[in-house]
Amino acid sequence: MNTSTPDPQVQRKLIEILRIITESNGAIGARIIADKMRERGYQIGERGVRYHLRILDERGLTAREGYSGRVITKSGLQELEDGLIGHRVGFIITSIDELVYNTDLGVDTGEGNVIVNMALIDKDDFDDGIEIIAAMNETPYSISPYVQVIEEDAVDYRVPEGKVGITTVCSITIDGILAKNGIPVNTKYGGLIQIENGAPATFSDLLLYSGTTIDPMKIFINRRMTSVLDVLETGNGKLLANLREIPASAKEHAIEILDKAKGIDIDGLIGIGKPGSPIFKAPVSPGKIGLPIYAGLNCIVAMEESGIDVSVFPISRMANYKNMTRL
Repeated sequence: MNTSTPDPQVQRKLIEILRIITESNGAIGARIIADKMRERGYQIGERGVRYHLRILDERGLTAREGYSGRVITKSGLQELEDGLIGHRVGFIITSIDELVYNTDLGVDTGEGNVIVNMALIDKDDFDDGIEIIAAMNETPYSISPYVQVIEEDAVDYRVPEGKVGITTVCSITIDGILAKNGIPVNTKYGGLIQIENGAPATFSDLLLYSGTTIDPMKIFINRRMTSVLDVLETGNGKLLANLREIPASAKEHAIEILDKAKGIDIDGLIGIGKPGSPIFKAPVSPGKIGLPIYAGLNCIVAMEESGIDVSVFPISRMANYKNMTRL
């Protein structure tokens, strides 16, 4: 059987299986993986999971650990981080849509699940990293001051030895909040917004989520196109941001919901566009308004720019907002 170039449907399952193994606490078996895959909307049985695990084993991305199941290898972690395991055009936006659908944070209660980004850093860098995140949270460029620290012995997420995980609230959470409150959302662009004298000026770069094989934020990070520390120090530079479209008729309702979200420390809104008009030079569809929002990844990128070795996982997973801590 030729397993060197699986079709896009197989590729999507491979990515999700790698994520599940990464999130597990130690080795995990095919039966449990199959259960978790079904929870995430993939119709696949234990036999099908074994087939996909064989592909991952052959590529050196997973390894069998006795009779306990599979663990992810160093190569597997790198593949998952870089998104090189066969992402196809449209997969990113499909994944985002699923996470948006599963976001159930209540703006009145502050209870429910949010979408988070994950950073893995060395334990020795933890204090410096948290200090940078705290500094970012004192600016208007922050999504939320809440983070979750994940240690090696965590039950729900596997952190490599000698590392510590830090999750930040992802800006796509706001898309989920709007959708939960009945507002249709089109998560359209990931981009870089130019900051001049502390204020947003224009989008210097834009990528369609629906037209790229890799998360746009990951592309900008890998190409070192940000200058978050410069913004913090001088008020000038480039930050990660994204833009979503909503119906123009939903503007007032959206403003009401976003105001409530501020009350539970979810913000980052850069501006509100006019119907069918560009905002910060980002094109907007007729009958829609654009809502640009700073990315929750900016504080993680600031750590990387400071010289800390960071493994970045944008739009990583769901997390209970109540389990996060305010810095």
